[in-house]
Amino acid sequence: MRSSRCILFDWGDTLMRDFPEFSGPMIGWPRVEPVEHAPDVLADLHKTWTLALGTNAVDSNEEEIRAALARAELNRFLDRVYCFRKIGHKKPSAEFFGYILNDLGLDRSSLFMVGDDFDSDVIGAIRCGIRAVWYNEQSTEVRKAEMYQTIHDLRSLPEALNAFGRGKLSQ
Repeated sequence: MRSSRCILFDWGDTLMRDFPEFSGPMIGWPRVEPVEHAPDVLADLHKTWTLALGTNAVDSNEEEIRAALARAELNRFLDRVYCFRKIGHKKPSAEFFGYILNDLGLDRSSLFMVGDDFDSDVIGAIRCGIRAVWYNEQSTEVRKAEMYQTIHDLRSLPEALNAFGRGKLSQ
């Protein structure tokens, strides 16, 4: 593992666009694209963080997910990929997050979830004692509490992570 702290990203509409007009594994879609600023943000964070992907996608296995990520030039930044087909549980279940924590060998305080689905990504993580960042590019709504932050642009992610413990996360 690259670092003793990890950012766990959701896949669809957090790192890569989810096009509802396409079905089946994303690797077979005629068009795939990263969410705006994802390549640059991941490249920067990857220097000091372990980066992972955690998805509820049922159509794709890890190999297919990595191939789709590679088409969008994101795969090289993700150290681990966790999917429903491997874990057997979906977010927001404790089993989903527990599997990832165990696999990474991390304490809950060292894992941060970033996702666009407030209930599955944010509330699911919080229920497991994991801090989260709600990536809400669809509105200007801001929700903020001790265990989570809201961002509307991925470029704001480093600042949101630092807000959890000023000085502690900027190492």
